[in-house]
Amino acid sequence: MRFRVVLEYDQETESYSAICPELPGCASAGETEDEARRGIEEAIRLYLSPAEIEVSPTAKLIEVTIG
Repeated sequence: MRFRVVLEYDQETESYSAICPELPGCASAGETEDEARRGIEEAIRLYLSPAEIEVSPTAKLIEVTIG
């Protein structure tokens, strides 16, 4: 899967930020552009990883594959 990432340099903090617009709240930062890129890649992986959930006995748990 491909995601768009917005990388931006902040002169005030002298660091880079990285956000993924398609995944609300998925962001990272770093002192270098490369560090911010690696951080957002890890943030996207964590964002998309399955979380532990409790399902009632009457519910079905299914998986959907995209892409």
